[in-house]
Amino acid sequence: MALLIAARRRALCAAVWVLATAIVPAHAAGAMAVGKCGAYGQAFDYAAEAAAIDAARKKCSGDCTTITMRRACAALAIDMLNPCGAHGYAVEAKISSSLNEATRKCYEFGGKQCVIRAWACDAKG
Repeated sequence: MALLIAARRRALCAAVWVLATAIVPAHAAGAMAVGKCGAYGQAFDYAAEAAAIDAARKKCSGDCTTITMRRACAALAIDMLNPCGAHGYAVEAKISSSLNEATRKCYEFGGKQCVIRAWACDAKG
């Protein structure tokens, strides 16, 4: 009898999980806009990529380049000695990888004292 009750509980839990994941929309689109002198805007966990891009651009002042992330993380590194100079950005599956890659690119492009200015992960990043 106890085995039957346990089996029914597992089946009920599985059914609830299936319904819950079917009802909740997957929000896994994000974007980061990168501009001059450390300007940035970020948006994450949007239902559509276009909405994330639009939101990130609205938060970034000036002429900004937009990068997108889908179930990933983005990071921006700038040179603290010259915020209007070298910078680097990256999109990777894991936050640690995006932070490392953005910093590496900042140094590669001539930065002397590169630091992370911004980062964001979407739903699954």
